[in-house]
Amino acid sequence: MISLFCCRLICGAAMCWALMPRQLVTAGFFRIQHLVVLGLSVLATMTLSAGYGPEAETLIPSGVTRGVLITIAVVAYVGSVIWTLGRRRLGLGSILLILGLSCLAVLGSQPLFTTSAELTRTLVVVSEFTSAWLIGTAVTGMLLGHWYLTATSMSLTPLIRLNQFFLSASVLRAVVVGVGLATCPSSLSDTTHLIWLLLRWLSGILGPFVMSLLIWRILKYRNTQSATGVWFAGVILVFMGEMAATLLSNEVGYPL
Repeated sequence: MISLFCCRLICGAAMCWALMPRQLVTAGFFRIQHLVVLGLSVLATMTLSAGYGPEAETLIPSGVTRGVLITIAVVAYVGSVIWTLGRRRLGLGSILLILGLSCLAVLGSQPLFTTSAELTRTLVVVSEFTSAWLIGTAVTGMLLGHWYLTATSMSLTPLIRLNQFFLSASVLRAVVVGVGLATCPSSLSDTTHLIWLLLRWLSGILGPFVMSLLIWRILKYRNTQSATGVWFAGVILVFMGEMAATLLSNEVGYPL
């Protein structure tokens, strides 16, 4: 689970970097972000298949996934040097490369459920990438908010854009989870499953949605410190919700 969570975070963060107005953010932010990805990719490599067993079936073989994660670590290190030198055009190349590789890593970290139905596999893929988008927007927005403490002259546009991403991610995640819940072949009558499901919806979907609205209101007053504090709470809620969702999905054998 640790490896899968790291891969989701790398993928979601790279999505944010690729879509946000990078020209309005100082290069140092992306240098630090690449170093964070370096650490996450190493951790994901070390914990790959832990808890699932080497025989767990994935869309991509575990050996290939491990090679992809090692490549991400190398690209992240080189990218940190590129952004240190302020070479933004080359830096965009490292971002896109990390994004593509992390998509493969996400698919190679999530074990397939016992059923091989086409709908289930499609839902697994969509669920993984909406989860990555939600986790990535939460963490990247929180870290960018902290960056404003040292780069006080930056425009608020990037932070506002990331909050828009955060809001869209919570809505998309609600739609995908709703489809999974409506099509789930298993009955969620067990008390533990119901508790996880409740935590999943309150903490992982409703919580981020409310936090994004609060951040939007706070940023109207250009108060980045307060917005970052709310974003930090949003990160905790997202982590709790996605962890509960992963546990529930693996227990039920269906993406929820």
